[in-house]
Amino acid sequence: MLILGIESTCDETACAVVRDGKEILSNAIVSQALLHEVYGGVVPELACRRHVDVIIPVIEEALAAASVSLSDIDAIAVAYGPGLVGALLIGVNAAKSLSMSLNKPLIGVNHVEAHLYAAMMHMPLPPQFPALGLILSGGHTALISVDDIDTYTLLGQTVDDAIGEAFDKVAKMLELPYPGGPHIERLALNGDPKRFPFKGGIVKGHPLDFSFSGLKTSVLYTLRGQNCSYDQLKEHGNNPWELSEQDKCDVAASFQKAAFDDLIKKTRLAIEGTGATEILFGGGVTNNKALRNAFQIAFPHTQLRWPEVNLSLDNAAMIAGLGYHKLKRNPAGDSLDLEPATRIPFQRKQN
Repeated sequence: MLILGIESTCDETACAVVRDGKEILSNAIVSQALLHEVYGGVVPELACRRHVDVIIPVIEEALAAASVSLSDIDAIAVAYGPGLVGALLIGVNAAKSLSMSLNKPLIGVNHVEAHLYAAMMHMPLPPQFPALGLILSGGHTALISVDDIDTYTLLGQTVDDAIGEAFDKVAKMLELPYPGGPHIERLALNGDPKRFPFKGGIVKGHPLDFSFSGLKTSVLYTLRGQNCSYDQLKEHGNNPWELSEQDKCDVAASFQKAAFDDLIKKTRLAIEGTGATEILFGGGVTNNKALRNAFQIAFPHTQLRWPEVNLSLDNAAMIAGLGYHKLKRNPAGDSLDLEPATRIPFQRKQN
């Protein structure tokens, strides 16, 4: 069964053809990173205009790379949320048009669920359920109990910034390019992660929720010299602290360690509560080598399932792959009344 997947939740326009939920025949992506770099983040209006320009060429590219025609496609899967509403509208309406013209089922896919499925796509067998899912991206940070493919329960989520967003903002403070994650990781390699005592946030009453706003603010105050010792400030004449390259490396390393320590602490609590023996990772932050190394050290007896590099960032192969399983459960697909959703809340697990 061939599923055509479409992804346009933020600043990537993507289309893929996947057979039987596993075999990726094509995975075409047009990134807008360079377009938004000058602004230090995604500008929604510019993102939408770019989606309009490239959506049809990307679909054509995916079909050509897979050596199939539209008549060979069995269903159209599309990420209908969460994301930027304008960007979602372009992808969803393209999918609806294909569904109507081809008389093929339309399948709405939750973008966040698809990130979890991305970690399963290259696995010969499904994970041992219930598994623990950890989403780490520019727009999302969440701990999720994965009871089966397409069956999830929220354990915890960020109450403010997503971890990827926090990396981008700290990178901007350090005058690094967008997206900031890879640049922070590169600086941290030469930094002292223990120099600055940064800490992740605690959400009262919700021990598995995340908060990176306070951590980000601590970095800002440190960069302004407000968290420096008297001797450090005296050395600089009580003027705003002028950071050396080594200072920047130390800030990056300390920030990265604090963020990852917070993830590990709450993941450990989630495993204790669920008894999960496998962790499924999703999202672009999972490409960070320091993150992977930290989790391997922290969880030596837990099976860690990382997505392949080409499936970690926003892509359409994960949309088509999960769409296959949704189609098996509902062969008629979704109604053409399907609307984009800027937010799609998971059901929170009750204590």
